[in-house]
Amino acid sequence: MRIGEKLAQTAAILSLAAFASTAVADEFVVGSNLPLTGPQARWGQEVAEGFKLATEAFNRGSAKHKIKLIVTDDEGNPAKASAAAEKMISDGAVALYGGFPTPAVVGAANVATKAGLVYMSSGYGGTKADFKNFFQINAISGYQKAIAGTMLDMGAKSVSLIHNTKEGSAYVATAVAKALTDKGVKVTMHPYDSAIADFKPIINKIKLQDRPELISMVGYESEYIGMLRAAKVLKPEVKAIVCAYGVATPKMMADFPAELQNVYGTTMLSYPAEFATKDGKEFAEAFKKTFNKDPDYLAQFGYVSGQVLFEAIARAANAGTIAKGGIAAEMRKTDRETITGRVTFDETGFNPHFVLRMGQIQGNKIPLIWPKEAATGKMNFPGLPW
Repeated sequence: MRIGEKLAQTAAILSLAAFASTAVADEFVVGSNLPLTGPQARWGQEVAEGFKLATEAFNRGSAKHKIKLIVTDDEGNPAKASAAAEKMISDGAVALYGGFPTPAVVGAANVATKAGLVYMSSGYGGTKADFKNFFQINAISGYQKAIAGTMLDMGAKSVSLIHNTKEGSAYVATAVAKALTDKGVKVTMHPYDSAIADFKPIINKIKLQDRPELISMVGYESEYIGMLRAAKVLKPEVKAIVCAYGVATPKMMADFPAELQNVYGTTMLSYPAEFATKDGKEFAEAFKKTFNKDPDYLAQFGYVSGQVLFEAIARAANAGTIAKGGIAAEMRKTDRETITGRVTFDETGFNPHFVLRMGQIQGNKIPLIWPKEAATGKMNFPGLPW
């Protein structure tokens, strides 16, 4: 082969190699620590499904950038959440997402902060995040507004508020109590430890001493059911039971139909899910096709968190700033409409536009009953599970 031909052939090979290298998308590892087993498993699994759906949607729509998702089960344990964060960072993660409950979020977020990475969550229950580069599409104020707003619309004059002493639940309960007392409602607090085995002493005290119009509870799945079973036995003379997160979901309703009838809980969605926007309908269709079930609001949180985070990673990659803290900078520039509403982040890392809704389990449906402008059904009030 003549020298000229050889050089031409070499040039062609190099040109093809260059084209191939530009055609291959950049891949960015994102780690996610969630409780896929343990007391918070139902929440973790739903959020994980939404986050996975967002990953698949981003990868389909992006030719230039791809997300490689690593999901680790931390069982909701702070030490395991911290260890999971360290392992995912060592495996090349450029950002992290989790988790439940608040102590597990704190453990992983502290690890991410030390590594200079973004940590995004949808399960931190504090009012102020004490770690750098922390972001959350929801905020405690959204829970407080929904729970207190529902009880105020009921015309409540007295409420017994039962709550777990863990940081997140205590924050929400305190905020709800303040919102109610500011409006002249008498609130009696009943804190309890996660090790509680029997709610009958608390319910009996409420029945004999408090004698409230309403019972409200901020806790976790098994605790809600324990409280409701105790109340069903003792039957305090109240008009309604208003709970916080994790109650008004299709899975909880299906698993505990007798315990949850007429109970209220925070949500973003009615069941069956109803979406008014094109994006919402596309999300619901994709979710049902992928997981063979209707989405709940926890899946929405995972999905929107993924959307926002992956878009920030892509913008930082385009700007060549990922190694210089560019993902956090792009997160702070976020301002977009999503299926959960408008998302921006304030100086504390929370979304100031976030407001939850309230659903009530009625038969095999969960209509939205608060606020009035978003309602898809009417309250069964007074209404109790017994």
